[in-house]
Amino acid sequence: MIIFRYLGRQIIQVTAAVSMILLAVGLISRFIQYLGQAVSGEIASDVLFLLMFYRLPDFLLVIVPLAFLLGILLVYGRMIEDNEMVILMNSGISQGRLLGLTLLISTVVFLFMGSVSLALAPWGVRNVEQIRSNQEQLTELDLMIPGQFQTFGGGSRATYTESINSGQGVGRRLENVFVALSREQESPEEDSSDASAPRIFLAQVARPVFDDQTGARLMRMENVLQYDGIPGTTEFSIAQFDVHSLLLPEPTRFEPTLKEGSTRTLALLDSDSLTDKAELQWRVSIILLIPVLALIAVPLSRVRPREGRYSRLIPAVILYATYFFLLQFARDAVSEGDLDPRVGLWPIHMLFVLIGGGLHYFPDFGALRPAKV
Repeated sequence: MIIFRYLGRQIIQVTAAVSMILLAVGLISRFIQYLGQAVSGEIASDVLFLLMFYRLPDFLLVIVPLAFLLGILLVYGRMIEDNEMVILMNSGISQGRLLGLTLLISTVVFLFMGSVSLALAPWGVRNVEQIRSNQEQLTELDLMIPGQFQTFGGGSRATYTESINSGQGVGRRLENVFVALSREQESPEEDSSDASAPRIFLAQVARPVFDDQTGARLMRMENVLQYDGIPGTTEFSIAQFDVHSLLLPEPTRFEPTLKEGSTRTLALLDSDSLTDKAELQWRVSIILLIPVLALIAVPLSRVRPREGRYSRLIPAVILYATYFFLLQFARDAVSEGDLDPRVGLWPIHMLFVLIGGGLHYFPDFGALRPAKV
């Protein structure tokens, strides 16, 4: 029991540390992507952290199994390097018993991944889809960031606002607004020579409004100066309006995540759809990764003298990547009807169980043996 607690504490601590490092890298990368979308006006900046929070379970599905594999390799590699494993093996802890203890420790991670794969990940996907659906209802004025030029409509419109007032009872009001609009977009029937010249608006205040009759979304500007002309020439005109409205383009339509990714697990159990069956097998497979990786990691952690504890990390990562991508390939094959769902993803797990067994008994990996007295 003392050895079990010692090994368990070491493996769980290292797994958690590696997970945090990998998670930080993944979240920063995804945050930069979302930040770019916010800057370009595709999503509102105030939902960035919500999106990151709800995407967290998806990251854990990929990161935690890999961190668990690396955690076992790092812990056992250190114990071998410090001769702790030699002492354990000469105290009666065989390779088979070490494997059994590791599989028992893996039940903690197994249960955690079960909750993430079966419940938390679908919940996160549902919330992400809800946020993205809400973003489609926003106008470009709702996506504006004060003090920054932003382009919309594929570059046909450039907008700038000095400040935004969103106080209670005021609504979202942009102050000191600049809009450069392609004349071709606003009036496509105009002569092509004039349509190429931009139309510039300077407004003291702008706010989004909705036309109940036409269903159109408009930018209502007050105290407006309108400049029309060809850059580099003296051919321009200035008009002044108390109120002027511009038609806003249709909102950005996001590509929806696969519906089955957000479906509750209990609903998948009652479905006869191939995509739902593939999704259910995928969620179960994420959980089964843990004991299979433990079976592989224990013999893979054995190193020869002077090899170093990090010598097996790259092969382990390659093995994990192969395992994960084969599962994804099988899931897609089941979903598209190219693979019988009764066969499904299970042969992939059996293949890597055999690999783990082969590593356990392969003599080249048996560099560390109990000393004969």
